[in-house]
Amino acid sequence: MSTDVSASDAIRTFRIDVPQADLDDLAARLERTRLPQPAPGDDWHYGVPNAYLREVVEQWRHAFDWREVESRINTYDQFLTEIDGQTIHFLHVRSAEKDATPLLLAHTYPGSVIDFLDMIDPLVDPVSHGGRAEDAFDVVVPSMPGFGYSLPVVDRGWTMARVAAAYDVLMRRLGYEAYGVHGSDGGAMVSRELGLMQPAGFLGLHVLQLFSFPSGDPAEMEGFGPKEFAALEHMQWFQSMGGYNAMNGSRPQTVAVGVSDSPVGQLAWNELFMSFGNGTSLVTTEQILAEVTFEWLTNTSASVGRYHFEEARRDAEPQVNHARTGVSVFADDFQTLRAFADRDNSNIVQFTEHPEGGHYAMLERPQVVVDDLRTFFATS
Repeated sequence: MSTDVSASDAIRTFRIDVPQADLDDLAARLERTRLPQPAPGDDWHYGVPNAYLREVVEQWRHAFDWREVESRINTYDQFLTEIDGQTIHFLHVRSAEKDATPLLLAHTYPGSVIDFLDMIDPLVDPVSHGGRAEDAFDVVVPSMPGFGYSLPVVDRGWTMARVAAAYDVLMRRLGYEAYGVHGSDGGAMVSRELGLMQPAGFLGLHVLQLFSFPSGDPAEMEGFGPKEFAALEHMQWFQSMGGYNAMNGSRPQTVAVGVSDSPVGQLAWNELFMSFGNGTSLVTTEQILAEVTFEWLTNTSASVGRYHFEEARRDAEPQVNHARTGVSVFADDFQTLRAFADRDNSNIVQFTEHPEGGHYAMLERPQVVVDDLRTFFATS
């Protein structure tokens, strides 16, 4: 179902090899860490507390090994290509199984291709990971423009819709006539944009969130019970915590100056990995350090934040997604409300709720996400 990418002049191989000088610089900056004056109680009430930062920085300095992460990513074939004037970095992992389903995995903000490292092998080689041969996928994991090694960002206007269009070009360039997509957070938004596009052979989108909100019409909340109102309260809580949305949406380059000059600032700015300290996150410190170090080493704090800015200024009318859609709702993540989701997406064929896991379920409970993907695409 795919061509040999090595035969294409448009695609070149890539391997991560961070200069040792960059790692030495990171170590030196961590050694000189200066934390702010602590807030009373030094808890999460005002933001990331010093006690948390001290503990994580200690692990960063003395236990975390970037070279192990780098080696793990380099286990998979990586490539660079130019689409819409932009360098796109991606992993492409083919299954040995015949007729594997092509699947594009779209990562989060903040996040990277690291989001999916625990899912790739079970998707590509299901027989060795509790599945059937017919559950196999060919996996493509791109870095969004401005993330990872999809650099430098050469112009403005990279909205989620533009990313979706670039991803479709990528899948065609790899020789896939049909494919599906899975995403979370920003990746879920890109996935829905692909659903709106419905390119030829599109097999559907599976996401961890469908970002559908109340329209203001009280009638659409008729019949809501405690579960639905709790979900609305969670939306309000997230909005009250997510100050990075406002800053990225207005002055992303300004805040990036401090974050790009301080690795501990980068760590604190990415507090979403800890669900703002509400005690529900199952993402490990090791996983957080892998993601934050990747962002630090690629110096992408400015470019990853520009999506909030571009989306806030995007002039587009709301559209209903008619593509085949599946959603997995995890207990401590954004709570997709079925009534709102059905209003905005006319073809939801799989709606699965899970009692454990949060915004980064692919890091927290990767096998659960894999199982949902197998079920969704098995019936496409």
